[in-house]
Parts: sequence; structure tokens; C-alpha cells
Amino acid sequence: MTDSPAAPASRKVTLYRNGSVYTAADPFATAMLVDGDTVAWVGSEQAATSIADSSMEVIDLQGALLAPGFVDSHVHLTETGIALDGLQLTGVRSATELLDAVAAFCLSASGAGGPVLGHGWDESTWADPTLPTRDEIERAAGGRQVYLSRVDVHSALVSSSLAASAGLDRLDGLDGDAAGSQVKRGAHTAARLAARQLPADTLRTYQRRALAEAAANGYVALAEMAAPHIGSIEDLQLATAWNGTAGAVNGAAVPEILPYWGELATSQEHAESILDGLGVSVLGLAGDLNIDGSIGSRTASLRADYADAPGERGNLYLSVAEAAAHLAACSLLGIQAGFHVIGDAGLDAALDALDLAAAEVGEQRVRAAGHRFEHVELADPAAISRLARYSVTVSAQPVFDALWGGADSLYQQRLGSRRLGMNAFGSFYAAGVPICFGSDSPVTPLRPWSSVRACLQHTNPAEQISARAAFLGHTRAGWRAARYPNPMAGQLVPGAPASFAVWEVEELMVQVADGRVQSWSTDPRARTPLLPALDTGSDPACLLTVRDGQELYASGALGG
Repeated sequence: MTDSPAAPASRKVTLYRNGSVYTAADPFATAMLVDGDTVAWVGSEQAATSIADSSMEVIDLQGALLAPGFVDSHVHLTETGIALDGLQLTGVRSATELLDAVAAFCLSASGAGGPVLGHGWDESTWADPTLPTRDEIERAAGGRQVYLSRVDVHSALVSSSLAASAGLDRLDGLDGDAAGSQVKRGAHTAARLAARQLPADTLRTYQRRALAEAAANGYVALAEMAAPHIGSIEDLQLATAWNGTAGAVNGAAVPEILPYWGELATSQEHAESILDGLGVSVLGLAGDLNIDGSIGSRTASLRADYADAPGERGNLYLSVAEAAAHLAACSLLGIQAGFHVIGDAGLDAALDALDLAAAEVGEQRVRAAGHRFEHVELADPAAISRLARYSVTVSAQPVFDALWGGADSLYQQRLGSRRLGMNAFGSFYAAGVPICFGSDSPVTPLRPWSSVRACLQHTNPAEQISARAAFLGHTRAGWRAARYPNPMAGQLVPGAPASFAVWEVEELMVQVADGRVQSWSTDPRARTPLLPALDTGSDPACLLTVRDGQELYASGALGG
């Protein structure tokens, strides 16, 4: 190739060179040519010199890594924005510290007006796990309504005034958790929806904040897991609107939204009516349609008691029959269904539902719909085999294990030795279960390399996977899990979408979980593309994020 491809004057052509390009086309590529929204060429520095001309914008990568952009397969856009701009409670270690944080926030400029929205407390890290009362929270906030989501967002602390506004006193007979400051299940849904009665401009501001955070961390797409118990249809409509011509933050394009709506359908006709009533197109009736809750809030449905709460086994929110009807309805429509499922008993229910749906509409139709289950944290070999049978994609969150999977952490408290069966990434891969990865933001931060590292350094060595497998699970697999129409999305080869991020890295290498294969896979003759070394103590810094040829974020370090 000696001449650059011809292109219309209105179409931008950019040559990125003098770096390292992560591509299956050439593991030693140092340059990439983008023509409009498409990768036109990848190759060597010598070849880049020969094709460069004055019609191109040339960007010197200065040794940086250019790699496919990340796809977060499970996020909550508005909730993420609220967590970023609201009261952050990750660092509090007691009820007193939490109350002090509420009081200080209410006195600050950022906390002026409206309900107090906070996120991130985790009583399992407190020396004394006693929670403040509703009245104590009310007094700390000076009478304002307060909603403080636990780190897992499956329960929250509420003030007396918010409890009254949400009608929680009237729910006492229906939901035993409604009387205290910590609300779960139906009481939590009522409190969250009451606190989230925000005008469209405010919702849009929170979403804009989350999109900017994602772009600055190398994400080119986000799977938005909307659901009636989380936010309104208007919230979903605002999220999908970012994909339109008006979708921009401060003049820059934003990551693509891959929208789901988690509402239960009882029949094919009911599913069609739900879809028609949304006013926007979604990829499926999937995502956070909850079969159960979370480990941290003790609402995940378990086969045996919680280790730290004898007699408690969590909650099953849907029956097998309800879940089966939903799967059958979506299978008949050829769209994705799916559930939030974490506990082993919850997974049993979901798998039994798959069996019932297959008996009704045929196994092939169930498989062809490409259903997805979110989280699937506690799965034994028999369950994993059943997931593989139905080609169900598992959308998992690796940082859950990094935060809570250690010997002295939350899972050990709640589950004891059962923690070793959590987040079985290696077993999923070995069984042929399709898997993709995300953050469940705001539950864990939008930090993709930390998530890749969590796969490589899983607390159970038997479930560790290579950095390459983890990277693919965070990139190309995310597009596939969403049944994205362009099969080339998530890779950097000629003809693929020009969606990528550029990273400042300390070292590039091959990192595998199994030492028996490391000596070969790290040999240059293996032609294995290189990824950043993830044992340096810090994540690579994002310098540039581009989607379909449009810049989403630039740190300014590359110039151009």
C-alpha cells in the first residue's frame, strides 16, 4: 500500500501512529488509519510513513496503547450520576460518621435544596453495624427528605419525612422491612421512586455526568439496565435520547446507550404492549428484572441460610411460572429476556423457568433469542452446564469479587465457605457459557482496567482467567451480548467501527492465570496482542476515547 485511500473532502481521515495497536490483524501494529467512522488500515510504522499525506490529521501516540473501547454491560445511568454528584458515603465507618456526613452535606453548596441523595454506605465494614434511626437521619438533615442507598443499591436508609412521603407506614403489614430506617424489597422500591421524582432537566444532568465519567475512562458503550422499580419510563427515554443527533456533552459525542427495560411480561401479547408503551426501542425485556436481591442486603435467594443470619435465606421475587412465562413470551418475539439473579436458589428458579419455557415454545427458540442473566454470582457446575445448554449469556461484575470475595470480606461473613463458588468466571469459560462484564455502576466505579485485573486476580485461583479473555469480555463480548447488528464491533481491523481508547501505559505484556502456558504465550512467536501490565499498582490513564470516529474524550496529552 503506497497511497492513502481516497475520501470525500467532508470525511475526516486520521492516522494514529508511533504507538501500540491492539488488533488481531497484526499483533505488532503501531499505527491505525481511520476514515470517517471506520478503521481503514492497521500496520507498521514504516508503512504509516509511506501512506501519510497532508490531507490526513496525524496523531502521534507517543508510545501509548490504542485498543478497542470498553463496553460496560450493566450500568444505571441516572443512579451513577447521582452517586457521583450526590452525598458519597463509601468512607463512613459508623452511624455517627454517616449522620455527620449528612449534616455537612446539607450545609454545603452542592447539597442545597431538594432531597438528600447519597450512596455507598456498607455496614459490614463498621466496627458497630448498628444503623441510625429514621428520626436521627431526619434531624441530621434538618427535616429534609433523605435517601441513602447501600453500596449494593438493594436497600437504603431513609428519613422520617421520606418514609411518610413514600407511604412506608402503610406498607408495614406487607413488607416487614418497612418499619426501620433500612428499607428493602417493596419498601425500598417505594422510597427510591419517591426520592427520584425529579424533573427531566435534573435527570438529564445526572445522566450527562455519568456519560462524561464513562467517556473519560475509555467506554464507548453502556448497557442501560432500566426497570420500573428503579426509575420512570421518562428516565429510560432520556437515556436512549443520547443516541440521537442531540446526544452530546459539552459539544462532544457520548458513549452509545444499549437500552434494556426490566418489566415482567405474562404473554407474547403483554410483552408487545409493554414494548409499544415505552415510546423508544429497547434491546429486550431484560436486565434488572429481579428474581432475587443481593448478598450484602441478605435478599439474594439462597439454598441454605446466611452464615451470619440463621433462618434467613433471602427473597425470591418471581415464581418459576412467572419467569417461565416471561422467557416464553420474549422467545416467541425473538427478543432478549433476562433477570437479575445472584443466589443459588435464585438461579435454580431461573433455570427451571428456562426448562418450562423450552417445553412450551421449543428449546431452539429459547436458545435463538439470546437471553441474558445479570450477575449469576453463586453457580455450581450443574447450574453452569444448564446455562450453557440454553446459550444464556452471563453478564457479570468482576469488581464484586475484588471488593467482597476475600477471606475476611463480605462474602465470607454472609456465606462462609460458599464464597469460593462465587463469580465462577473460569468455570463459565470452561463450560462454554458466553460471558460479558460490567460494573453495575454505581455499585462499583466505571474503572475498566480494575475490572480486568479483578478477573486475572480472582480471589479463588480456580476461577481466574487471562487478561486477554477478560479484556475481550469487557469489549467485543459486550457488543455480542447486546446482539449488536455490526458483527465487527469491538475489534480494530479494516472495516470495523472506529471505536477505541488510547491509554498511557507503563508496560505491555501477556498476562495469564495459568503459569503452565505463560512461557509460550509470552513468546513473540505466539503473536499474542499485548495488554497493559496490571500488577503495577495503578490503572492505565485514558488519553483519548473515540466512538465511530467521533471524539468522546481527550485529556489533551496527545495534542493533534
